[in-house]
Amino acid sequence: MKKRQAPKSIPQLRKAIDRLDEQIVELLNHRTEHVLKIGAAKLKKGEEIYAPHREIALLDRLCRLNSGPITNDSVKAIYREVMSSAISLQKSMTIAYLGPSATYTHQAAIKRFGSSLGYAPQKTIGDVFSEVEKNRADYGVVPIENSTEGVVNHTLDMFVDSELKIVAQIVLPIDHCLVKKQKNGVIKRLYTHPQALAQCRGWLEQNLPGVETIESSSTTRAAEKASKERGSAAIASSLAAEQCGLQILESGIQDNRSNATRFLVLGRRCSPQTGNDRTSIMFGLADRAGALHNSLSPFRSLKLNLTKIESRPNKKKAWEYFFFVDLEGHAEDEPVKKALEKLGKHCLFVKVLGSYPNME
Repeated sequence: MKKRQAPKSIPQLRKAIDRLDEQIVELLNHRTEHVLKIGAAKLKKGEEIYAPHREIALLDRLCRLNSGPITNDSVKAIYREVMSSAISLQKSMTIAYLGPSATYTHQAAIKRFGSSLGYAPQKTIGDVFSEVEKNRADYGVVPIENSTEGVVNHTLDMFVDSELKIVAQIVLPIDHCLVKKQKNGVIKRLYTHPQALAQCRGWLEQNLPGVETIESSSTTRAAEKASKERGSAAIASSLAAEQCGLQILESGIQDNRSNATRFLVLGRRCSPQTGNDRTSIMFGLADRAGALHNSLSPFRSLKLNLTKIESRPNKKKAWEYFFFVDLEGHAEDEPVKKALEKLGKHCLFVKVLGSYPNME
């Protein structure tokens, strides 16, 4: 009969962990050496270091290999930092985003690129586009739509004249917090960004009726204001609360528990096909009866799924509109190619804004 082994003591377990840590550090460095060789080859060919299509394939593979107890989300977060560190060693990379720091756009950028890269907050969405267009930033991150409040029109408008491409998307769950300098004391004023106010209106009416609300340019600015005034609170992220030295009085105060914002990563080249992609396009139509119906018929006939359609006025000509459409598939997929060719026959112009992994 096999003798039963005694359970290991805490000192023995810690020694085992130390040995494993030594192996992990050695393997991480060995992995990075291979990544640097690939990066050098990419740079020699003039290819992009950041590859969203490779990223999704790697993370999917790791999740399939994972048997726990670590969750798949934790595995992704760990490897996000591993990849971020490797990218930073290959090239000094800057990510422009709609600032200031600690906003939800900043969180989305870190979620996609990790903490090892350089981040440059911008005052406006237009500034983010400009930084990437002028090669002062490698990529840009901007909000495009919220599941509660809908599309960000300014982002759509910027695509009319910009040649930048959408290379990836980020979907970030939005968890609004009520934050204050001290936990006790009456709340007399509430600083908030208009979007955050709209997403938390029901909770506020029930829990803070009659409190004065003051509009701020961002959730971070709202937190900064609340940190300097007695009796003031703010709606902000947990990251902004930490940055401004505020206490979280209540978390998850958004009315919709599944509240999320979708962000776009702006770059110069579309991602290659992955087999699970999304394409964003815009087109202009002549002002005639049935024009929109006729323009959409190629997608129906080729059985392509449209996931979103928005219209925006042409600011150069009254009563004309641009249409923005998201569809499943890559611009290089044969059915999408055919649909875009047919679409061109009905439109004044067609512009592919980008094809990117449908990974969120």
